Amino acid sequence: MRLILFALFAVGAAALAVVLLAWLAERRLDRDAEAWSFSDVSKLPAADVALVLGTAPIGPEGGPNVYFVRRLDAAAALWKAGKVRYFILSGGPAEPQAMRAGLVERGVPASVLYLDPEGLRTWDSVLRARDIYGQRRIIIVSQRFHLSRALFLARQAGLEAWGYEARDVDTPYSIFTELRRYPSALRAYLDVWLGESDRVEGKSVRIGIDPPA
Repeated sequence: MRLILFALFAVGAAALAVVLLAWLAERRLDRDAEAWSFSDVSKLPAADVALVLGTAPIGPEGGPNVYFVRRLDAAAALWKAGKVRYFILSGGPAEPQAMRAGLVERGVPASVLYLDPEGLRTWDSVLRARDIYGQRRIIIVSQRFHLSRALFLARQAGLEAWGYEARDVDTPYSIFTELRRYPSALRAYLDVWLGESDRVEGKSVRIGIDPPA
């Protein structure tokens, strides 16, 4: 009986330690992003390329995903303000196509939209922007909670990166949506610690020279 109680205590203590580490990781990423993340487009440094991070275009209730819609609104605002010349639309297989359609509807020419359907994770999107698309200076577009870790990953990968904050969602779709940022923050540190030197293999794309796929 004592052995069982000790095992339960050890498991509980380990779980509590992971939760605390995840919370601390998220808080630190958010604090560190203050210097690089902007909600006012006029204060944002200009760059040739913006990396728009994907999410599902359809929300869990079956209508448009508000996170997705507001990321596209932010990307279009960058274009209209003359802050960028090209976009990398990075996400899962179907997300970049949906992002392109949404940005064209918002007045962004299809000729400046490069689709990256292999950005399955934020780390993948950042590494591919560097290694496949040859970028060293970028603006990243997403909501602030996502930008915090995206900027950390980008700068750890050697990119000069700034974030443009899409408007957040007033009420998250679920408690899972709200809480997932904490383990994701911890995983961002693990990605860097375990694979900072990782490089992505594949055919390079010269933005502004090669036509968008």
